[in-house]
Parts: sequence; structure tokens; C-alpha cells
Amino acid sequence: MTAKLALLTVLAILVTPHLCVAQTYTPPPESAGGWRSTKSPAEVRSLAGMDPDKLDLIRDKFLQLFAGPWQIVVIRKGYLVAEWYGVPTMPTTTFDGWSCTKSSTGIAFGLLLDDSRHHKLPKDAQIDLDTPIYDYVPEGFPLTDPEKKNIKLRHVLSMTSGIPGEDHGVIGLSAAPGGGDFEIALGKQPNRFGKWASKLTSEPGTAWEYSDTGFAHLSLFFYHATGRELFDFMKERVFDPIGIENVGWDKQGGVGGNIGPHTNPHSGLRFSARDFARLGYLMAHDGKWQDKQIVPHWWIELATKSSQQLNPSYGYTFWVNTDGVLWPTAPRDTFAFRGFTASRLYVVPSLDLVVARLGYAPQNWGEENLLPGILAAIIDPATKK
Repeated sequence: MTAKLALLTVLAILVTPHLCVAQTYTPPPESAGGWRSTKSPAEVRSLAGMDPDKLDLIRDKFLQLFAGPWQIVVIRKGYLVAEWYGVPTMPTTTFDGWSCTKSSTGIAFGLLLDDSRHHKLPKDAQIDLDTPIYDYVPEGFPLTDPEKKNIKLRHVLSMTSGIPGEDHGVIGLSAAPGGGDFEIALGKQPNRFGKWASKLTSEPGTAWEYSDTGFAHLSLFFYHATGRELFDFMKERVFDPIGIENVGWDKQGGVGGNIGPHTNPHSGLRFSARDFARLGYLMAHDGKWQDKQIVPHWWIELATKSSQQLNPSYGYTFWVNTDGVLWPTAPRDTFAFRGFTASRLYVVPSLDLVVARLGYAPQNWGEENLLPGILAAIIDPATKK
């Protein structure tokens, strides 16, 4: 009888293997306790596989050299291993992630594209990376340059649209009094410095240029394709499910009869480093949270590798290490959200490592030392558990 029971148990395990696989840890919301953490140097070593002395050296250097406000959070194997703050910052302080916002917009577009694949968009809209951008930006007509008809969604997401950006003096969207942000992006108005984005500087797909004006199109595209604002969509589909509670996302436009307001797709997403790390942890774990696939696997695979060879360090809205150039000491699967001044979210899936940094100062903060130093503190290179 005992042997028969044992055999039945083995058969049950074989036919239902998910029962014997431990679920990957996910942190509860901050209001319910937040991240689990290491309580001692011994736990930093045994649970997180990191050298506490090397982490302390990084902490001391940053606290002594760089005044606040800023936050740094290090997550390894689901443990909050280190947390450092420049005065007067606290764990609950929220910051604008600046251009880190672009990568969150990229996540939203991964979901949009996946919804299209599964016939979930309004009117069963069929959208992919080769969809012309102006198919869903009616405000752009009449086009200020006939060649704009050749701009595809992939071009805007990879910064190869040809729409003038930072290399041509169009930095951000600096509207003149009475002007509109989206009007600048669409080439209908100059910015406050007299710079126009009306004419393409190159044929789409032939040159790489960091362009907030190009990226602004994504807010309009998303709204017309889904009938929803980026923030509302992301809050429902991503932020709420992974426990990001204290979050805001600025809108732009809509003043004085100008286009908008719509969610700012390139800046203005605000939360704490602890919550920012949740987004990185989600991406490090293949877009899964508990038993739910939040971000499609195929999009993470595609977006976090080189999207083109004009700038191989840029994927689809993420900075990537595909060729090992951007972060030579880091694994090739490393990718990041990157923004102005102190805004960074480094994600290293193969090491189950997430490093979040947010803040408003200083502009020159020793980025070249942070990620390499944290990587050097890893004493257990084992992959995700």
C-alpha cells in the first residue's frame, strides 16, 4: 500500500510539475511591508551573494562626494541589499525620472503591439513596428514634410525617425509663451529658441538622433490607437499589478487651445527608487509577476537588444549592452532606463540584479563608478532564483 501511494505521488508530480516549482518572489506593496531585505553583513553574503564591505565603500564614496537629493536602491535575488540617500531624501520621496519615462512608454507600446496580435485593440486595429506613425497621428496633417509619410513606428521607438532632435538644437519641447508642445513636435511651431522640427534631417531609418520631438508622437499615436492615455493604461496594466502605489505621470499640451493635454511620453514619470526598482525587477524576470505575464516575453527580448546598427547601444526605448560597448564590465544582457541628471535603472537579468537611482542632483554624479562597483561586489554570480 505504501509503495502504491508513493507511485501515485510521483505520477502526480510528473503530470503537474508546476506544483513542485517554487514561485519567484515578488515584493508586496510598500504599504504592506515592501521589499524583503538583508539584515546583516552575513545575510548580504549568504542571501544576496554580495560583498558587504565593497558595498559599504560605494556607499561611503557617494555620501561623501555627492550632495542630495538622490536615492540609490540595490536589489539582488529579490532582496533589498543596499539603500542610500543624499540629504534630505527619504525612502518615500518621489522624483521625476526624466527620460527614464521613455522606457516606460516603450513597455506600454510592447503591450499595445501584443494586444494587436491578440485582436484586443479597438476596432481590431492591426498595428506592428512597420505601421506608419502618422496613421495614428491625425494632428500631424497636413504633413510639414512629405517624407514624414515614411516614418514607421519602429523608427520613432529606435530614435531613427529623422525628426530633428538634440543634434540639431531641438532639446526637449520648450514652447514659447502661448505655444504648444505637440505643435513643436509636429513641426507646426518653432520652440522658444526659434528651432523647428518641420523638416526631416535624414531619411527615416538612416540616421540615429536622440529626439524628444520624435518621441512626443508616441503619446498621440497611443491615444488614437487605444482610446486611452499612457498613464491610465500603464497604471492599470503594469503599475497597480506590481504594487507601485505612489506614482504620477505629467501631461503636456492643452494650454490656450493647443493640442492636448496628453501623457508626456518622454518625461514626467514620478515615483521612488524602491518603486522604480519594481519595474526593473519585473523586466529582469521576463515580465512576470507572481503567476501573471505582465509584459510579453517577445517584446522584452526584442526591445532590450540593439534595434539597429546606427547606434547599437539603443534598443526600442532602452539603452542596451548587446555589443558590450556601453558597460564593458557588465553582462551583455544588461539594459537600462536612462534619464537626465541622476535618473537610472540598471537591469541585469542574468545576475538577478536591479539598481535604481533617482534624484535631482548632482548632474555629474560618478555614473562610471556605480554599476561597475556593484558588479564587482557580486561574489555569487549564480543566475536568478
